[in-house]
Amino acid sequence: MVQLTRIYTRGGDKGKTSLGSGVRVLKSSLRIAALGEVDEANSALGVARFYTEEEVNRLLFLLQNDLFDVGADLCVPEDKSGKDRLRLQPQQVTFLEEKIDYYNQSLSPLQSFVLPGGTLLSALLHQARTIVRRAERTLCTLKETEPVNEVIIHYINRLSDLLFVLARTANRQGEGDILWVPGANR
Repeated sequence: MVQLTRIYTRGGDKGKTSLGSGVRVLKSSLRIAALGEVDEANSALGVARFYTEEEVNRLLFLLQNDLFDVGADLCVPEDKSGKDRLRLQPQQVTFLEEKIDYYNQSLSPLQSFVLPGGTLLSALLHQARTIVRRAERTLCTLKETEPVNEVIIHYINRLSDLLFVLARTANRQGEGDILWVPGANR
């Protein structure tokens, strides 16, 4: 378990921070941006949890924990050292796929794209989904130049899908979805 005895270290006062490996990097690096966006998504899920019933609340709690796993994986780039590090696992992606299928089965098929909104919970889940999508774009850009566990990208992609399905579920099983009407204001 992690133990934090000091909250501030002054180590980042000059624009650098330490990765989990101890390597110092610029706070403006893509890896730090990705970590920040994953953290932001986690915070958005924390807000959404205030408006959920017990089953979805437990699920969002598990997702928050997984996002910390994503952060732990990202903060120690893969290397050839052979050290045993916390890495996201394929079964975590499979778990998301099972939850997507479970919640999606009770939703009617979409006839149009869904506008974010409806209930407060749906709007919050859509907001979390868009933050996750931003994190995914940053991770894909990071992967172009640095090693990233491929499972993280799969996980983040499925997480945004699950949040979409949960947002529809929060709109009275999709009955309260607000559908896009192309050209409605012409």
